Amino acid sequence: MPLVSRAARAAPDPIVIGDLNSYSALPAFTRPYRKGWKLAQAEINDAGGVLGRPVEVVSRDDGGAPGQAVTVVNELIRRHGAELLMGTLLSNVGLAVADTAAQRRSLFLAAEPLTDALAWSQGNPYTFRLRPGTYVQAAMLAERAAKLDAKRWAIVAPNYEYGQSAVKAFKRLLRAARPDVDFVAEQWPPLFGIEAGSVTQAVASADPDAIFNVTFSTDLVKFAREGQLRGVFEGRDVVSMLTGEPEWMQPLGADLPEGWIVTGYPWDTLDTEAHTRFRDAYRARFDEHPYMGSVVGYTALHALAKAIEQAGEAGADAVAAQMRGLSLDSPFGGIRFRSVDQQSTMGTFVGETAVRDGRGALVDWTYKPGEAYLPSDDTAAEWRTAAGN
Repeated sequence: MPLVSRAARAAPDPIVIGDLNSYSALPAFTRPYRKGWKLAQAEINDAGGVLGRPVEVVSRDDGGAPGQAVTVVNELIRRHGAELLMGTLLSNVGLAVADTAAQRRSLFLAAEPLTDALAWSQGNPYTFRLRPGTYVQAAMLAERAAKLDAKRWAIVAPNYEYGQSAVKAFKRLLRAARPDVDFVAEQWPPLFGIEAGSVTQAVASADPDAIFNVTFSTDLVKFAREGQLRGVFEGRDVVSMLTGEPEWMQPLGADLPEGWIVTGYPWDTLDTEAHTRFRDAYRARFDEHPYMGSVVGYTALHALAKAIEQAGEAGADAVAAQMRGLSLDSPFGGIRFRSVDQQSTMGTFVGETAVRDGRGALVDWTYKPGEAYLPSDDTAAEWRTAAGN
């Protein structure tokens, strides 16, 4: 019987981080997200791990369903001993995971969900959020929308938490900047169940000056193609959340409507030192360009690793204490997790859609830092306190 080597006996136990996301339901975003955290994991472990221990990510599919996600969280905690969790995409799934993780006193870094309930009305001491939420992205778009001549607006948004919170924020912020605007039509198709013909017909019948769109994924493809076919976008401004991200532009190809004002990610023209280094490493490892999901997964794991290092241990309470106020570099530049609401200051890009060489592109973009649009610490504290958090 062979002897176990001294090195093998001395190998430190890994730090286990539980990951869950909608890998089967929304692969366009989650596959790049997985590649992003895998790149970060390789960088961390190649540099000696965290506290001298390798980082192990146990990853599971949440199926895009809150109930299934809760089951997965319990499995990650009970079976794999993961006190630290990250991931999720859909807002309703993220809220379910945040509630369960808090009950189990496990830290949850919500990497992608955009509902602001995670930071404010349903925030808790164990939940942190990486991406700019619906309020911040709506504020960025409302700022541009207020400069348009448009007074009559139509709304198209998926009828679930993300769509509802995005529309609520956009309407509130645009009305504050432009009291003369009127919302003349609202279409609320079910998530991933849009009947694009009837939706675009209803929008056209209201004869708006502009449209605020919040659909994404397959709903966006159907809405954009049907709207172009019917000429609904001609002579109208369109302001659209997330449409400038490569995950959601790519399926449209040359059918992408041009000139929409959008939030997105200019992976091909963002040439800062930090992003170029990330883009080159990502391409070298996966032989493809990065997506927004790639940036999210990469930054999420690096954030947890830095907080563990500073905490000196991987326990949820100790890491959470370090996450509050944590500063780190990301492919978009330096970001910080605010202590007051545990929301990061990561921003995003606002520009216009265009077709270049048969594919969608974000052009004439500007990076908008999250801290410029987040509510003040006092306001965020009031919102959390009013909700009992």
